[in-house]
Amino acid sequence: MEFSDEASLQAFAQSLAPHLQAGDILLLDGDLGAGKTSFTKGLARGLGIADYIKSPTFTIIREYPDGTLPLYHMDLYRLENGGAGDLGLEEYFEGDGVSVVEWPDFLGEATPEDYLLIHFLKDPDDDHKRTLTFEAVGPRAKALLATIQA
Repeated sequence: MEFSDEASLQAFAQSLAPHLQAGDILLLDGDLGAGKTSFTKGLARGLGIADYIKSPTFTIIREYPDGTLPLYHMDLYRLENGGAGDLGLEEYFEGDGVSVVEWPDFLGEATPEDYLLIHFLKDPDDDHKRTLTFEAVGPRAKALLATIQA
């Protein structure tokens, strides 16, 4: 899927939010500035979360409990040398909300069994354009991907 600007990317994420369920896991993969946090802002808006969404790069996990579903926004960039397995992420993954994980390559053994992986690619000729591709692992993620493709 191609998006011409940040607003269209956020609108897509906002439209995805009503299809999410407790325990859904979205893994966001892409370079710095590819739109992962921007996507999460739209998702939060779609979940009815009014809080300001910012990257949890230094805190690792930010919790937003006040939507139709809680949102758990994780940024594992600082864990490139390991440590994700010590954070108890499975409590979030198996919990009552939606988990969004930036930099999922650093999950290691903490990688869940069912997730939707979203790849973010910046257009080298247009800094505003993004292309998203999707990979579904597990039955729930496959159902979610089918919803996106419909």
